[in-house]
Amino acid sequence: MKKKNKKSPKKGKINKSASKPASKNKAGITPAGDRVLIRRSAPEEMTSFGIIIPDTNKEKSEEGVIVAVGDGKRNNDGKLIPVSFTVGQRVRFSYGEDIKIGGVDHILVHEDNIIAIINN
Repeated sequence: MKKKNKKSPKKGKINKSASKPASKNKAGITPAGDRVLIRRSAPEEMTSFGIIIPDTNKEKSEEGVIVAVGDGKRNNDGKLIPVSFTVGQRVRFSYGEDIKIGGVDHILVHEDNIIAIINN
């Protein structure tokens, strides 16, 4: 008598991008949702005319390098929309939540608050 080989039914493919965890980073912080963690650039020390800016008059830089990104946000259907920025990109942003990690200034911003990618 022949034995019938019972094959298990094929399982559906898993959407790896939806189950992929947010980027890991040295800072130990993983942004939630569509947030991005940015390490601020050092403010300018001198103007283009050669005038040295004192510490009291320096403004916080609105530029930085992306250190970590969240998974993204979900639309009305529950589908995950990933963040469109990647770790290492240099960006300009409008505002966010200031945090200090290991003595270094960082800012946590929503993806919508990133206004430009700086290409060098």
